[in-house]
Amino acid sequence: MSDPALARRTDRPWGHYVVLKEDDRLKLKEIVVHPGARLSYQRHERRSEHWVVVRGQGTVTLDGLATGVLAGSTVSIAAGAVHRVQNTGAEDLVFVEVQLGDYFGEDDIERIEDDYGR
Repeated sequence: MSDPALARRTDRPWGHYVVLKEDDRLKLKEIVVHPGARLSYQRHERRSEHWVVVRGQGTVTLDGLATGVLAGSTVSIAAGAVHRVQNTGAEDLVFVEVQLGDYFGEDDIERIEDDYGR
């Protein structure tokens, strides 16, 4: 469950995310990707990410290898690995992301490719 004092929604062109928990060791997000949308192909220097898909279907690309995901799928992304997720279904793709590292700022995103010109 989210802590109402911490939970904050951030809208993006591909959907939105809500920060459920954040401390000096981890950041926990619920991420929603709309049908047909995808996140930028990106990497992080200072954190790893661990995803658990809870609803929908999609494709995760990790260091050039594309893999289908459904509810119950898990993905582990090491710091420095290039990755993205795309919603390939007709409903929202929802997953929980656990970030582990020493810094969780959005400026630790190096975008390799981005559909939205960021």
